[in-house]
Amino acid sequence: MSRRSLYTTQNQTEPNSIYQSFTDLMSNAFMILCLLLLLVLFQSQKLNQDLKKANKRLQSASPIVIDERSGKFKFKSGSAELNPQLKKHISATIIPVINKNLAEREIDFIQIIGHTDGQGNNPNSNLDKALEQVSQGTKPVNHLTSGSNADLGLMRALAVVQELQNSGLTNIKFRAYSAAQLYLPSGELALVDRQPDETRRRIEIRFIPPGQSE
Repeated sequence: MSRRSLYTTQNQTEPNSIYQSFTDLMSNAFMILCLLLLLVLFQSQKLNQDLKKANKRLQSASPIVIDERSGKFKFKSGSAELNPQLKKHISATIIPVINKNLAEREIDFIQIIGHTDGQGNNPNSNLDKALEQVSQGTKPVNHLTSGSNADLGLMRALAVVQELQNSGLTNIKFRAYSAAQLYLPSGELALVDRQPDETRRRIEIRFIPPGQSE
């Protein structure tokens, strides 16, 4: 082979070799880029799932309402004593729902709110003397004598708190409140009505997430 033909062959081979190396490099770079994009996509999906779970844990759970319309969970007039059917309902139905919400959501504390109707109540009350002891659990709720619907709503809320705690719910804080006869089940402010109305007598159990006011 002449020197010219050898030089020509080498010149033709070298560009082909450089082009092949360049395409291999680009292919490898493209594969690496694809892997990086897949990794970023996977991390993004995992982050979105984590955010959804975190948002769910911070969402308010639906309140639980115990009302007297079924006729099973009635309180005696002027009393905060829980009847056997209500105790069974708390143990069998309400506590499992509370435990489920505690497992799935961030709950700071649970509100127990007692609502009454507008009937008048016993004017003699010992709540000012004994309310603290009952709220601390050193005296039973039936030690109290209500003097108003506000007293009665609070006593019934405290009775439910004690039942929940005595049934083993000691890993969450409770706050007992009374709304007396002020609010209808719809949430609207009630008008003056002194007639008995079982649709208004109820206990509300509300789950309060962190950061919300009491």
